[in-house]
Amino acid sequence: MNSLKTTTRIMTVGHSNHSWEHFLELLRRNSVEAIAEVRSHPYSNYSPQFDRETLKAALEKEGIKYVDLGKELGGRPEGAEFYDADGHVRYDRVAAAGFFKAGVERLEEGAGRFAVALLCSEEDPAVCHRAVLVGRVMRERGCGVEHIRGDGTRQRDEEVFPEAGEAVQGTLFEVAKEAAWKSIPSVLPKKRLKNFSGF
Repeated sequence: MNSLKTTTRIMTVGHSNHSWEHFLELLRRNSVEAIAEVRSHPYSNYSPQFDRETLKAALEKEGIKYVDLGKELGGRPEGAEFYDADGHVRYDRVAAAGFFKAGVERLEEGAGRFAVALLCSEEDPAVCHRAVLVGRVMRERGCGVEHIRGDGTRQRDEEVFPEAGEAVQGTLFEVAKEAAWKSIPSVLPKKRLKNFSGF
């Protein structure tokens, strides 16, 4: 496994409910050249401008590359082995999986050639797998991580996760032992309640 030079950096951004114009301004202000999609299901019920096909076409018109890494780096992987009994994603297991490692290698390659931003939906990186999972693994591999916030500011990963400084000193294998390293919310679909008639 090759490590990145400490000068290599990636950015992350959450589309939230931003307008297309505002989102594009965030990318321009931070000189983003490529978007790495890390949503497992790259569609939005509330912001259709961020549906995969629409977004890809709009980015290409602006000269921004788009690569879909949702299958490799998404927060809702396929396979029951990646979930605990309560429906939380076990990030320790995901980080050790071959598909995830392949996605990280593709991300490293792209980050060596372009100014890349990981895209997910949440504005706050502290509650999003793009930072809690992918960003953490990239730090482990020597990459600098910065988060583009909705107000246009850029926040270093160490500012979002001040406790990460010491954790990063460990290896990925040590990180993988942490059973508490998992998604914050359960990602199980909400169960539909039966009505009183049983239907």
